[in-house]
Amino acid sequence: MARVLLVEDDPAQLELRKLILENAGHEITTAATAEEALQRHAGCQVMVLDLIPNSAELTNALGPDTRVIVLSGRNVQPGSLRADRILQKPCPSRHLLEAIAQLGLMLLCAFSAHAQTFEIAKPSEMVAELEMRAPGTDWGKAANPAVLATVLLDGQPLQNIMLYAGAERFPYRIFLGPVPPGKHTLSIDGKGAELLATRFHEDNTDILAHAPILFARPNTIGKFTDIPLITYCERLVEGGLPMLQYTVIYSNEDAGTSTRALMARWGRTTDIEWVYKAFLNPDGSVHHSSIQAEAHKEIEFKGKREGMHPLLLTATDNNNVAYDRTSPVRYQIPPVLVDLSKHSREQVMDERPYAYQIMAKELQREEKLRAYGTVQGQNVSDPKNYLYFEANVANHDSAVGFLVRLKNESRWYSGFVGRADYAITRDGWVRTTVELPPNTKGDQIAEIGLECLTAEKKVAGTCEVLEVSKCFLLDSAYRPGPNVWTLGSAQRIPTGQTWTFSLK
Repeated sequence: MARVLLVEDDPAQLELRKLILENAGHEITTAATAEEALQRHAGCQVMVLDLIPNSAELTNALGPDTRVIVLSGRNVQPGSLRADRILQKPCPSRHLLEAIAQLGLMLLCAFSAHAQTFEIAKPSEMVAELEMRAPGTDWGKAANPAVLATVLLDGQPLQNIMLYAGAERFPYRIFLGPVPPGKHTLSIDGKGAELLATRFHEDNTDILAHAPILFARPNTIGKFTDIPLITYCERLVEGGLPMLQYTVIYSNEDAGTSTRALMARWGRTTDIEWVYKAFLNPDGSVHHSSIQAEAHKEIEFKGKREGMHPLLLTATDNNNVAYDRTSPVRYQIPPVLVDLSKHSREQVMDERPYAYQIMAKELQREEKLRAYGTVQGQNVSDPKNYLYFEANVANHDSAVGFLVRLKNESRWYSGFVGRADYAITRDGWVRTTVELPPNTKGDQIAEIGLECLTAEKKVAGTCEVLEVSKCFLLDSAYRPGPNVWTLGSAQRIPTGQTWTFSLK
């Protein structure tokens, strides 16, 4: 179990969380202020921080071996403070315990340039965080974009890691699957791959136990495209059964929606696809399971498993999966548990901004970028030139589009670029973007507009924009910047009308 520093300035909440974590077997140290936390954090593996004054200064002062879980009742801007996990309050105790289980670290028994050892006392699912780099590589360049390394466990090839972060020191997380008790050695094989540090932890949650093992799409091998970057899991209920839904964020998609339409209708050029659903019995066993197969059809999973991990192949150019075959490249990415009831799927990218950077670099390498203000087929501008919106919408025979006007300008910039089929027709939490001139800052935006269009051949309809939770620009490192504007009250807009909102 982990040594946890619990930081909370509400005495009642502090005592309650302390009891919950101690009953789960964790060793707890408490602090009510940032100053106390800095004095007491030595030796703690995980800090659970309810936002208090000087939180950013506190997290930035911690050493690299202390993992940080932030609890917040409001949206935390990515990059505003150091955090490995951000959990929205009210946060179920189960979610907090699962996050600690994923981040609780075991001390290494040995270290070398390409191999490390660890020892466990009982059979366990294991996760490793490997800090690695590949000098001389760059995901944005056609020459030597990355190194594909092989992970060996006790001398046997287990899986692969694509070192997409290049020469930058980066923590790649993998799961090792069920590991028997005893001492084990993990090593790396890959010319140009450097292993700098490794952290191991046991994770016997059901979230990890059912996580898919994903084989690379055969036509991507050796081409450094459409790689899986992130796996996340949602706890949902479907058909009266609790269900774990696993989704993969790929760096791109080579088929399906065009790049231009992706930015307009989805607010990114990564591909986000659910791949596996595990429907659970009351005792936690699998009642049945399904996958998203070719043409986005949901079919029953009838394939092989390792432990409870289903073996899946990314089978189509738009990243749907199959269970009846494999490929030579295998990924085992541990899922992060998320709650997207109040966010779009792209929130997972916001909390892991490297996804935006890899997205942009792949666009550059595949020559899908164009100069600002030009039209070049389905190419898009640099992702830093877009304003990103997250909104909750309901369309009734309609499609909603976003508009922006800058100060000292009379023209409006359209997210759907004048095409009704690029406006948003789906319901729920969505993302979209509006392209703006390079180096635009948030304080240069004068007005934001919402335009309601008819969908397809409908005569009339109504757009409901229930909420806009945030809109932001990417900074020079492709990290989401400060929030520019929100809309807290629902707006009902008939088709053919545009409503505008002035920014102060």
